[in-house]
Amino acid sequence: MSAKKTFAGIEREVPQNTRSTVVRLFSQLRSQRVRLTVVAVSIVFYVALSIWNPMYSAIVIDHLWNSVQAAWQAGTPFSVTGTMGRELIQLTIQYLFTWLFYYLQSYLMASVAESLVLSLRTQIAQKLHRLPLRFFDQNKAGEILSRVTSDLDKISEVLQTGLLKLIVAIGTIIGSLIVMFCYSVPLTCLFLVFMAASMVITNIVARKNLRCAAERQETIGVLTGVVEEYYNGRDIIKAYNHEAESIQKVSQAAEANRVASQKADFLTNCVNPLIRLLTRMSQVIIAVVAGRAMLNGTMTVGVVQAFFQYVNQSAEPLTEASYMINSLQAALASAERTFELLDEAEERPDPVHPATVERAEGRIAFEHVSFGYEPGRPLMRDISFTAQPGKKIAVVGSTGAGKTTLINLLMRFYEVDGGKITLDGVSTAEMTRAGLRKNFGMVLQDTWLFEGTVAENIAYGRPDATREEIVAAARAAKVDYFIRTMPQGYDTVLDNESGNLSAGQRQLLTIARVFLCDPPILILDEATSSVDTRTEAEIGKAMKALMHGRTSFVIAHRLSTIRDADTILFMEHGSIIEQGDHKTLLARKGAYAALYYSQFE
Repeated sequence: MSAKKTFAGIEREVPQNTRSTVVRLFSQLRSQRVRLTVVAVSIVFYVALSIWNPMYSAIVIDHLWNSVQAAWQAGTPFSVTGTMGRELIQLTIQYLFTWLFYYLQSYLMASVAESLVLSLRTQIAQKLHRLPLRFFDQNKAGEILSRVTSDLDKISEVLQTGLLKLIVAIGTIIGSLIVMFCYSVPLTCLFLVFMAASMVITNIVARKNLRCAAERQETIGVLTGVVEEYYNGRDIIKAYNHEAESIQKVSQAAEANRVASQKADFLTNCVNPLIRLLTRMSQVIIAVVAGRAMLNGTMTVGVVQAFFQYVNQSAEPLTEASYMINSLQAALASAERTFELLDEAEERPDPVHPATVERAEGRIAFEHVSFGYEPGRPLMRDISFTAQPGKKIAVVGSTGAGKTTLINLLMRFYEVDGGKITLDGVSTAEMTRAGLRKNFGMVLQDTWLFEGTVAENIAYGRPDATREEIVAAARAAKVDYFIRTMPQGYDTVLDNESGNLSAGQRQLLTIARVFLCDPPILILDEATSSVDTRTEAEIGKAMKALMHGRTSFVIAHRLSTIRDADTILFMEHGSIIEQGDHKTLLARKGAYAALYYSQFE
């Protein structure tokens, strides 16, 4: 089985610590004790009836056979009244109660499984809100989402079917074999020989099928990744005339998936006919031997038909035992991966008695701040600067210099390793994250709009805003005219990818969102990078008005846009190597001056 790296280590189908996983999984079911108790009682009665019914049917069939023979010999009409009638009614009632207990356990177990999945999904949803940004930066979204979807679905499916089947099968097989040995030791041994051969074949096929299923899942992942990549990059593919190559790669991935799926499906479907053939052969031989026993008088007609009932209800569970065990192992592996997610290190909890800054003046200070994404590998060392209220701070530098990291620390998406950051003299570590972040408004280079109307997207930071306030914010962001040209105006529904909007239009909407929030501190990360020059100039005027009286942090690559900044922080390899205003830094003829002049050569 191929291995795939995940945040939990290796994608696996077998749990690493079965006992602790089982204990923890069932500890999640404490609130379902009453239902589980009813399920357990239903299983006991169902198994007991499943074993008793054939035995009682043997008695009924023998009485029926003897009555038919007696009536035939006496030349009188056959009747099922009296004792025979009561026995048939009792047998019918037993079968009805057998069905009732089967239905009850299946219904309640489905309820238990879905309640467990709901509880785990709720815990995961709450956990994801408590996980640090570091976790999401280090792991792919698809791998995280699979814990919430496929793994939990597998747990639910196995609890509803596999576990229930296994428990019932164990009880039924043990009870059936005991009765079968009481009826006939040779016939039972003959049956077990055929079943042993079936189990060996099933086990071999199950192991190969597990490897093929893992291979199929891997090829599905590759195919999905290729299709997603080419779909998102369709414009580039067409621009460079790579349609043929992309089709070929998709075809290769699809062919690999077809081959893997064909193997897995063949192994899944071929074993049942083979096992059923062996079962039928065993039944034929058992029928011949049992017929001879009836002729010898050592077995009755009722006992023989009861024996065949036990054969039928024991054969299939025995041959499916490997599949049941493998499915349970896969479910426990899924549960183990789910618990590993729930055990991930969380964000530092908010203070019990937090400091509050209702509406900040905007004085921000970094005091000897140090930080590293990995222990022992610091990125920032002894970072210190102060942003005065109402001032514009520009953060510039090459890609990977640490500009975004600086903002992440300011917003407490990451925690500093040393030093402190203060807002109006209050350490941000002493504030709640929500209390800190309500003072900030962000416009990022990578815009994101949610599924909903245009008005709802603009009002994302202020859901209680009136339509007039939303329109005013849109006008300030120079996006009102564009919105009114849309089919339903402000009530036009956008999808989560906003494929019907250009990159510049999406960015304008996120700028309108910040206008509406009216925060005391602004963070602008290449906020106008996706708009044309004329629109950028118009937004620049509006943004200048918005930034008036507010502390603003601006990350920019085009240095011409930040020449009016009160302070420019030039970063390199996580350190601030120069700071000052535009004229001062040009006069120094250092790194900033070299970068500035290089953009106008």
